[in-house]
Amino acid sequence: MPPQIDPVTGLEFYDLSHPWGLGVPNWPYFEDVKIERLHYHAKSRVLSQRVTTVMHSGTHMDAPAHVVEGTRFLHEIPLFSCFGTGVVVSIPKGKWGIVTAEDLEKASPAIQPGDIVIVNTGWHRYYGDNINYYAYSPGFYKEAGEWFVKRGVKAIGTDTQALDHPFGTAIAPHGPSASAGGLLPWACEEYEKETGRKVLEDFPDWEPCHHAVLAHNIVGIENIGGDIDEVTGKRVTFAAFPWRWVGGDGCIVRLVAIVDPKQDFRVEKGIV
Repeated sequence: MPPQIDPVTGLEFYDLSHPWGLGVPNWPYFEDVKIERLHYHAKSRVLSQRVTTVMHSGTHMDAPAHVVEGTRFLHEIPLFSCFGTGVVVSIPKGKWGIVTAEDLEKASPAIQPGDIVIVNTGWHRYYGDNINYYAYSPGFYKEAGEWFVKRGVKAIGTDTQALDHPFGTAIAPHGPSASAGGLLPWACEEYEKETGRKVLEDFPDWEPCHHAVLAHNIVGIENIGGDIDEVTGKRVTFAAFPWRWVGGDGCIVRLVAIVDPKQDFRVEKGIV
């Protein structure tokens, strides 16, 4: 879609969020979103609605405390962590592909310390209530998480189902799903049949990318989509503010990329 252009400043706004509402795709162990109209125009001449949802729904931000004890909850995340210059990089990956440190090192534009980094694997095109998006997704794993920390970025995001590869999550036999063989045992069986390797041999750690970045208070945004392709390969300004929810573990956000067509931020930062 074309950007929304501010008629006064000329700034271009790109929405990198998926639409949200009834029927929004959900991660395998979450309940469906419920929306109830308490008042509506024909009845009350006013519209009021009640929403029941987990906040890890659609395009959302993980607070560090989501997985790492003793780190920041939503209300403790500095506002500057949710706004600033960064890059959208193209790292195409297929079924069960892993985004490596080498992929990130070679990405263009170059990822700099202090950046907000959004990775476009191409998987946002499958977003929906389907096995392709959730079970077959590519993703980050331990190496990528450690690279982000070493590079000193301040926020990361991905157009996939989580900050970790699906077999680094409870989709495989990790954490709360370990005794049941994973949330999607059939996917684990399919992986082992296709590769000849055990899932836990290739993915021994539970959410290592989550732990690496969130332990260093680097916030993460999952399920990015919308107009991501329109700004891929560019250095832009990002904004994605969560609720000021005391003790909050995550929050649905509207991730926006802002482009000033009069200014080349890559030149300004000495990157090209």
